[in-house]
Amino acid sequence: MAMLTVADLQVYYGVIQAVKGVSFEVNEGEVIALIGANGAGKTTILHTITRLVNAKAGSVEFEGQNLLKLPAHKIVSLGMAHVPEGRRIFQELSVFENLKLGAFTLTDKKKINENLKMVYRRFPRLEERRNQIAGTLSGGEQQMLAIGRALMSNPKIILMDEPSMGLSPLLVTEIFDIIREVSQSGTTVLLVEQNAKKALAIADRAYVLETGKIVLSGSAKEMMDNDQVKKAYLGE
Repeated sequence: MAMLTVADLQVYYGVIQAVKGVSFEVNEGEVIALIGANGAGKTTILHTITRLVNAKAGSVEFEGQNLLKLPAHKIVSLGMAHVPEGRRIFQELSVFENLKLGAFTLTDKKKINENLKMVYRRFPRLEERRNQIAGTLSGGEQQMLAIGRALMSNPKIILMDEPSMGLSPLLVTEIFDIIREVSQSGTTVLLVEQNAKKALAIADRAYVLETGKIVLSGSAKEMMDNDQVKKAYLGE
């Protein structure tokens, strides 16, 4: 059984239908990429899965549980974390305080400290800057903090929305290396990303979205070899 199953998802903003009957699956241990142009519905799908936006119809099941019947704050405790577009860190708080907030569903102090050590091991720069106000970090460091904060909750799956946005090419490569490491450590990843080339390089499978519909799906390699994808998203 798939870890996450989205079936016939339909989402509206007023009278405008943003997501038009989207269905896909994410299996445990996979990196799944959702690629498409701006306005294709990628972010809306992630927001609907994590209950930040309401669905008009369809279903979202995580390990057999219907997420559309749950409030957003309950979803984190099930093992799902969301790294939002634009990072959305708490600008006025320190790096350490941001990370501690990522563990708000955990009550075991020992586990929280273990997770903190794990995040610092993965992101040494965050440990160096643990007392620094988060809003003064560079864009790349803020993205690391957003991912680190999500990892603090011990997620089974992380939803990442445009993690490379606004970063230099060097930092983009670093962030994708981190995503690969997160996956290899056993966390499933659902990745929304406009940088299709980078996303497909680390994904197992991919879905291509156009104006709220999935128009193509297959292995990442099939998508990289697909002429339509090459022309529209890979600049070839």
